[in-house]
Amino acid sequence: QVRLVESGGGLVQPGGSLRLSCEVFGSFLRINNMGWYRQAPGKERELVARISNGGTTNYADSVKGRFTISRDNARNSVHLQMSSLKPEDTAVYFCNGDMRTYIGGLTGPYWGQGTQVTVSS
Repeated sequence: QVRLVESGGGLVQPGGSLRLSCEVFGSFLRINNMGWYRQAPGKERELVARISNGGTTNYADSVKGRFTISRDNARNSVHLQMSSLKPEDTAVYFCNGDMRTYIGGLTGPYWGQGTQVTVSS
């Protein structure tokens, strides 16, 4: 079993910053491709940022230059540094990823339970 646990959400004023973290627990060799998604009320879940096993990153156009995704393979974790936050960034943010197994395959993708980010004055 694999479990993703997000943390770091909260209430922040426009222009502020937050750092989200996602720790992965369970029986696997290492984290593989990881990403952050978000879902605002009444909207579909959308990709925010992703980072490959090799460190290649991709961002939604709406967050380019403001958000940075990073990973810590030794701690099986991935982070999302969010700066210059806007009210339209308000959403539940979900961690997502797949894992390399001990026998060389992949398992997943898995989702975390989500963490609320609210940008408001």
